Amino acid sequence: MPFSFHFRLLPFIAMLVVAAIGVSLGQWQLGRATEKEAIEQRIATREKAPPLRLEGVAASAADADALEFRQVTVRGEFLPGWTIYLDNRPHAGKPGFHVMTPLKIAGSSRHIIVARGWIARDVADRSRIPPIATPTGVVEVTGSARRHAGRLLQLGQPAPLKPGAIVQNLDAAQLAQASGLEIEPFIVEQTGGPDDGLVRDWPRPSLGIDRHYGYAFQWFALAATAFLFYVVTGFKRASK
Repeated sequence: MPFSFHFRLLPFIAMLVVAAIGVSLGQWQLGRATEKEAIEQRIATREKAPPLRLEGVAASAADADALEFRQVTVRGEFLPGWTIYLDNRPHAGKPGFHVMTPLKIAGSSRHIIVARGWIARDVADRSRIPPIATPTGVVEVTGSARRHAGRLLQLGQPAPLKPGAIVQNLDAAQLAQASGLEIEPFIVEQTGGPDDGLVRDWPRPSLGIDRHYGYAFQWFALAATAFLFYVVTGFKRASK
């Protein structure tokens, strides 16, 4: 029996709706991938720029955005009394903390939070912090400027911020309010400076570009499947 195509209005409208949704969302995912590729390029450009010294004027939130991922150098003195430990920061499959210590910028009343490195957690007692050597006097720290230290899901109310606290998340405004210190609105992930035994192997931020391309393929595949299903079922109905 010869095949012929039988047009039906409602399946045709349904196919158009599904295909339009699939194409629209696929294009949106491609746009997000393009945006993040531009961010990736900007990060690479900033990382290659000459290190920037931070002993100048105080930074604003806009300056912090412009500084992010720039290599920076700053001189000052650590304030070990206000060291904070970020919990649930594993490294090489081992649980541990990121050690965060304010640095008083030389010749200024301002401070900046330095992510000094990673240290392993005591598996027998989570609250026990291994001894950490903090350099004294004026030191020079080099590293990468970041808006924050990475935020984790916080269940319940965080514990009050105090010297030596173990917390999930930390930002400059929170520490400034708790300590009374004038703190810059960004942090420095230390990569060079005095040796203190901490591990400085900072993960590169993942922008999820490949994930956006994967989602785009799925949405386009949905649109194509809707169209093929409409065509195939139309021929099948006509052949009966």
